[in-house]
Amino acid sequence: MGLEKMPTRWAVSDERGRKIFSSQELDSLKQGRVPKHVAIIMDGNRRWALRQGLPRFMGHWEGAEALHDIVKAASELGVQTLTAYCFSTENWKRSAEEVESLMEIFRLYLELRRETMLAEGVRLCAIGDITHLPGAVRQALEETRKVTSSCQTINLVLALNYGGRDEICRAVRCLALDIQQGTIRPEEVTESLLSGYLDTSSFGDPDLVIRTGGEVRMSNFLSWQTSYAELMFVSEPWPEFTPRHFLEAVRLFQERERRVGGL
Repeated sequence: MGLEKMPTRWAVSDERGRKIFSSQELDSLKQGRVPKHVAIIMDGNRRWALRQGLPRFMGHWEGAEALHDIVKAASELGVQTLTAYCFSTENWKRSAEEVESLMEIFRLYLELRRETMLAEGVRLCAIGDITHLPGAVRQALEETRKVTSSCQTINLVLALNYGGRDEICRAVRCLALDIQQGTIRPEEVTESLLSGYLDTSSFGDPDLVIRTGGEVRMSNFLSWQTSYAELMFVSEPWPEFTPRHFLEAVRLFQERERRVGGL
């Protein structure tokens, strides 16, 4: 079955008023302890599909469905920014067929979820070197960013053609150019200044990073920004990660004592 024949719920409008959590669940969270910025490594899509006896692209398709639910859950809980690791700089090494399917899923997601994002107050943003993405994906991304630019409920940041080391290299090149041009003196370079050159400068560092799929590594994701983030690794593959899993992750985050800069 090709992507053009895939069923989708992405354009359904009657889900927009649907609430995920009950008032009791929301009241159970400690006030003021909801992470402002959550980043997610959405791992396990391909393995999930293979276990279901499905083509690999079906895992990515279901993963896109899961992302919509988690964005809505994060919004209800009061998270301000959700950053999703969608496509890494290393993912180009996958088969041409899988890469093509992923790009088509990105395009469809951006186009078919556009009105829902607008209705739900989701501001679409992106990090990574998007210049290498196919033209149709870049166009859909730019149009969705434009349409949702005034939304204020939650920022959804898609990491596309993103790598932590690549981001730092790009930031350092820009910083070196400013030093060369005399805009900045070398002795003025601080951690805070360099952070301003990173893709995430508008969103701040994540408070919580969740990786699904059972792997326990960061995979070149937000290498600079996660220095003091709380990390959680869960066994469920991304298509099976539900809003209830997300709620539990936030509860666990609230139980941890954060020690930024200390041992």
